[in-house]
Amino acid sequence: MTTARSGDSISLSALHPGTYQPHFAHSDNRIWRETNCYADLWIEVLHALGHDPVPSFVSALSADHDGEQWTFLKMEQTDLRILYGLEVTEDTLWRPVLDTVESGPRRSLFHTVEVDSWWLPDTIGTDYHSAHVKTTIVPAAVDRDNRSLVYFHNAGLFELSGDDFTGVFGLDLIDGETLPPYVEQVRSFADRAQPDAVLTSVREHLSRRAAGDPMERLARSIDEAVVWLPEYGLETFHQWAFATLRQCGASAELAADLSAYLGAGPAPGADAARVPFLEVAETAKSVQFKLARAARGRKVDVEESLQKMSASWAQAMDIVAAAVE
Repeated sequence: MTTARSGDSISLSALHPGTYQPHFAHSDNRIWRETNCYADLWIEVLHALGHDPVPSFVSALSADHDGEQWTFLKMEQTDLRILYGLEVTEDTLWRPVLDTVESGPRRSLFHTVEVDSWWLPDTIGTDYHSAHVKTTIVPAAVDRDNRSLVYFHNAGLFELSGDDFTGVFGLDLIDGETLPPYVEQVRSFADRAQPDAVLTSVREHLSRRAAGDPMERLARSIDEAVVWLPEYGLETFHQWAFATLRQCGASAELAADLSAYLGAGPAPGADAARVPFLEVAETAKSVQFKLARAARGRKVDVEESLQKMSASWAQAMDIVAAAVE
């Protein structure tokens, strides 16, 4: 009888926020330096584990606009398993979150944890001690005695301590006072990784491309937003823009990275999609700036920009599809 392995030994605890170098997808010269908390988190975790995160950007190829918002880009579990040998599944919380996170090293795994950004110092100027917003982190090093935590969040590696440690783990809450957060466990099986299967993943996501033109659906939602945005103010605008133009633009920029990666290796010619994908990313940011003015009650005209985004997106997707046939 053989015993199944629980996973490779894996640790992020040796990393230090002061010396950690984020992945180039989060460099200052990016059009969109951040996508969303989950995608950005995985970019940095894969980078910290010594993997190239770019193949995981394949999920951008199956993105869509559903009439209200652009797909909230996530690195999909199937892609993480096939490309990197990482098994991601929900962890059952039958004990406190801190105890669960501390159990990771002896279980040969680490966790993603849904937390309140109120307690995250890296969100100073937005949410830190000012707004309760759901987000996801990966604890890298936990020191219960000194109440300190090194953690991945958004575009980098950070540290918190003191009352923020108490708050982020809910140590001062009474049992039953709040719902437990969503927590995932991540195990590494390096021998199962199939990095050469990236073309299979690309083709699979392309097969799930949305019918019709997602940019046309985005354009219709923007035309509607120009009418109602002035009534709801800038706070609503920022929430709406995050769910639409930022997700669209940032996804396009990641797709540009993927195209360059494919063109330099398994799919010659795919790199020609980089420029039109970047045009989508840049134009989405331009449209977002204009819509901010619309939210203040000013008249704006974005029709030409939206047509450009639609043409560039279609061109880029066709190039990638042809390169991986």
